[in-house]
Amino acid sequence: MITFDKLWALAAERGMSTHQLRAKCGIDDKTIRRLQKNDNVGTKTLDKLSVALSCRLEDIAEYKDVDHWN
Repeated sequence: MITFDKLWALAAERGMSTHQLRAKCGIDDKTIRRLQKNDNVGTKTLDKLSVALSCRLEDIAEYKDVDHWN
């Protein structure tokens, strides 16, 4: 499972609200909600976030091993 906990920590560290992040990236509320729920988002969204925060993908997203078969 891909999680975006690092995204929210980095945004908070930089004093950026979800509203500011949305405006700076040009993404909509629906995408913010998907990120908050660790739902699927497109690579273009991840690229916009990385550019807006001047960071690498691994700074905002993380793979966590979850056993989906149980």
